Amino acid sequence: MRQVTLLIAIVLLLASPIQAAEAIRYFMQPVNSKASLTPYGVNDAAGHTVQADDARIYYEVYGEGKPCFIFHGGGVGSPYELGCIIDELRKNFQVIVVSTRGHGRSEIGHSPLSFEQKVADMVAVMRSVTDKAAIILGFSDGAYTAYKLASLYPEKVDRIVAIGAGTLKKGFFPADLHVSDLLQMDKGYVEQLLSTMPEPERLQEFLTAYMTFWNRMSVGEEILSTVQCPTLLVVGDEDSHAPIVTVLAAHQMIPNSRLCVVPKAWHTAFLDNWPVTWACIRQFIHADAQSLVPSKKLERNNVSNR
Repeated sequence: MRQVTLLIAIVLLLASPIQAAEAIRYFMQPVNSKASLTPYGVNDAAGHTVQADDARIYYEVYGEGKPCFIFHGGGVGSPYELGCIIDELRKNFQVIVVSTRGHGRSEIGHSPLSFEQKVADMVAVMRSVTDKAAIILGFSDGAYTAYKLASLYPEKVDRIVAIGAGTLKKGFFPADLHVSDLLQMDKGYVEQLLSTMPEPERLQEFLTAYMTFWNRMSVGEEILSTVQCPTLLVVGDEDSHAPIVTVLAAHQMIPNSRLCVVPKAWHTAFLDNWPVTWACIRQFIHADAQSLVPSKKLERNNVSNR
């Protein structure tokens, strides 16, 4: 722990405040890759905060129209990673981009991490922006939060786009994540993260609590069967964080769901195969609510029954 604290202190001395979109990156962003010109997650011009229990949660608002909330991925996730999607959505919707507790400019707080807490944070943001049922687009951690939100507050959710989130068994994710490892993987991103966080000295504390939470988490029919709103599940065919078989299982459990498998794509399907990912999302979010009937749930083919 002493070594990790020292590493953080060194990086803080090297890191400078983020001033422009050119200085922002998402975790492991490829060299020379194109990203949004808007610094989502650190944009003072669009930023707001709201108190949610023991932490202030940061969010940004863009565009006009029906509300659409963006819940980014966790751990090393950030709103900027979803910039290509936000850029398109804000043309037709009011897009509310939320930084999850402990990520970016949102505070960590001191209460234990829980599914219910994640939902309470999002509800606090939603109540500060609109009283209308909203579209929720969640990626990974954000998609699981969307499931739980729809289960506990069905009146707040019009429809869900869930990217990279299927059923989950305890122990699937490792119980720890170290700042020192992240520094070796993407030093520039860690510098950016530390220069953004309200309490950068608590990064390792948060990562430990976060991974412990996910290591113990399970998601199955008890939650997914209660998601009643229209739901689009999107998964890359090479996703190792949410293997395609788990997303297919979730599709069978969510009553009003449909499934899009993105070819030659990993967990970040929207980055790996943008044309296919956006085509299925665009069709779903613009569809009339009355037309969003569930895909037919088909039983597994059993040769012995032929």
